[in-house]
Amino acid sequence: MLQRYDYDKQKLLYFRPGPDITCHAEVSPGKWSYVHPDQPPLFVGGDATLSQYTTQLNYPQAAISRNIQGKVVVGFLIDTLGHTSNHHLVQRIGGGCDEEALRVAQLVPNQWIPARVGHRAVPVEYELPLNFRLAQP
Repeated sequence: MLQRYDYDKQKLLYFRPGPDITCHAEVSPGKWSYVHPDQPPLFVGGDATLSQYTTQLNYPQAAISRNIQGKVVVGFLIDTLGHTSNHHLVQRIGGGCDEEALRVAQLVPNQWIPARVGHRAVPVEYELPLNFRLAQP
C-alpha cells in the first residue's frame, strides 16, 4: 500500500489500496460488522515506518532453548482519532513470545489514520502479526 502524508498539516493526501481488505468495524454505536472500508486504517509512514517498531522483538531465551518459532498476532482497537487501546493476544506460540509480542505492539505510537467507511471515520479491530524465527546455522 502506498501513501502520501503531509506531516505539517497532519493529513493523508493520497493512498493506493493494496489487496481487498476486510475490517471488523463499529458501523453504528455498539454494532460491529465486517466491512470493506473505503480507506483501511493506515500507519503514518506506511509499513516501512511500522516495521521500525515491530523489529524490536527480543527473542525470549525460553523460546530459543525450546526451539519455538512462529507467528504471534496481537489485536487492538484503532479509534476514530487513530489511537490504539485494548491490546490482546489473538494467536499465541508460547515460550515468552506472546508477552514479548504484546510488549512490542504496545510500543507502536498512536500514529494511525483511522479507517473510513464513506466519509466517516470508524473504529476498527486491527491485527498485527509478529514473527519469531530462529537463525539457521
